[in-house]
Amino acid sequence: MHTQTTLNHPILYEEVVPGGGHTSFILKQGQVLRMTDIAGNANVSMLLLNAHQHSERLNLPDTLKAQHTAKLTAGHCLYSDMGRVLAAIVTDTCGWHDSFGGVLNAQEVQDKYGVGRYQALRNQFYRNGTDNFLVEMGKWNLDLEDLLMVINFFSKVTVDAQGYMHFHPNNACIGDYVELYAPMDTLVVLTTLQHPLDPDPVYQPRPIQLAIRTAESDTIVAVCRQSRPENARAFQNTERLYLS
Repeated sequence: MHTQTTLNHPILYEEVVPGGGHTSFILKQGQVLRMTDIAGNANVSMLLLNAHQHSERLNLPDTLKAQHTAKLTAGHCLYSDMGRVLAAIVTDTCGWHDSFGGVLNAQEVQDKYGVGRYQALRNQFYRNGTDNFLVEMGKWNLDLEDLLMVINFFSKVTVDAQGYMHFHPNNACIGDYVELYAPMDTLVVLTTLQHPLDPDPVYQPRPIQLAIRTAESDTIVAVCRQSRPENARAFQNTERLYLS
């Protein structure tokens, strides 16, 4: 699904996060983050929090329940545990982003891919999602107890009638992108590692390109606001933060 895009707006900041990398930043109110898969088969695990009150963070159960969905794509909002919108997915060429898979820790990465220590591989050593998140979260005075729910962008996971989860390879192609609009100042923490359910036995995380722009107006979120009555109320809750 596609909605209005910010493609022609000036880029405020741009970087490529290498496969296995991690970064964090504040996406300010009114800004749009574009994530582009530049190598194919990307996965971006992301944590979202209120930039000024870190106790408010992404709540995936409320996000899914309020919008009657088990996948995330354009037109969906990402709810905080205060009923506000941390970000809205305004453009998506991929069509499905996972909300179930989480991330792996160091032992799980070793069990899946084998030993990949820094002493032997230097900067190509095998990284894991838990430690990558903790490195970035530490910069914002956050710790392990703050690592809760994450979204895995560009990955598709479905659940069958027996309750088993299934990973769908090749969900994202080179050039696919997703754009997140921030109606509030949102702390973004992310890492670029393979999805935990990816059956590929070879450790080969893919890079991602990030670009931040300013949206021309908040009309960019019209589809998200109107897609569910709950979304309209969530946007109202968010706008109250900026009444003064």
